[in-house]
Amino acid sequence: MAIAGRDFRELRLDDMSRNFGTVNALKGVTLNVRRGEFIALLGPSGCGKSTALNCLAGLLTLSGGSIWLDQTRIDRLKPEERGFGMVFQNYALFPHMSVRKNIAFGLAMQGRPKAEIERKVDEALAIVRLSEQGHKLPGQLSGGQQQRVAIARAIVIEPPLVLMDEPLSNLDAKLRLEMRAEIRRIHDLIGSATIYVTHDQEEALSLADRIVVMRAGEVRQVGTPEELYGRPAHADVAEFMGYRNQLRVTAARTGTGVTIRVGNVTLTGTAVEPFVEGEAVAAIRPEDLGVSANGAIEATGESSQYHGDCFYSSGRTTDGADLFFRSDRRLNKGETVRLAADPARVLVYSGGRP
Repeated sequence: MAIAGRDFRELRLDDMSRNFGTVNALKGVTLNVRRGEFIALLGPSGCGKSTALNCLAGLLTLSGGSIWLDQTRIDRLKPEERGFGMVFQNYALFPHMSVRKNIAFGLAMQGRPKAEIERKVDEALAIVRLSEQGHKLPGQLSGGQQQRVAIARAIVIEPPLVLMDEPLSNLDAKLRLEMRAEIRRIHDLIGSATIYVTHDQEEALSLADRIVVMRAGEVRQVGTPEELYGRPAHADVAEFMGYRNQLRVTAARTGTGVTIRVGNVTLTGTAVEPFVEGEAVAAIRPEDLGVSANGAIEATGESSQYHGDCFYSSGRTTDGADLFFRSDRRLNKGETVRLAADPARVLVYSGGRP
């Protein structure tokens, strides 16, 4: 295929901020993105990720900072002058125009020759595997096919950067899985950088080269999926990355590890630096906390959910802490079990959440 993202070395967000009156929606966001990278902006609703994407697209102006594409400052340019592709949550297709005309729209606005437009639309349709659907209207396509049209429209202009704002949230679970693979395949094929907004940690982990976790307008951590999954830098990042058990504890160093006290129970964990003894938060994934005859934690079963190869259960300790854990069988409500976790998977954060 001849379609390829326009060449560049680096996109740079330099202390980017955006205010809405007295509300600071973005606070000094700094990030470098290399050509060919897939970056996921991840965080809960209201964290600033969509605001950051709209500032990149030029749909919102910055309150401070700057955006650079190599040596060119682009935050002062109009959206159409930036040359980025955009894929929206609701597809934003023209319902009265055929698939081909929807895909060709950006090229037509650029005044490209008709023969070039036809050739590139053919290439884009082939990339998204819709070559036989070009004559149809968007309303005649499935949701997944409409999303492919939106992607084709974004990539046909050969952008250096493709911006995606929660593009899979309107699809059912099966289609989301299929489109994840398609989005990554198309990204690798055309070579553009992609910045992808999502609140779904599984989506971010499966798609991205690097994940940017945001909270309250700030970047909390940037890292690979493996780094974010295995070693969140802060307790709030750990919570968002699936460490549902967040226990208030008292912690003290013991050699290379950390001893923590949860009520009357003593456990061993792993400190996440910087670490200060005293009040702390211990974070444990449900899949890392399991039923064990010799476990130090006693809990009373509340519920169990079947997940195919195991059960994910909830229970309560004698001092009232709610825990989520893995079990090999369905627990009866009120059943008492003992729980244990590998110390390497019990992450201890001094001071807890900021």
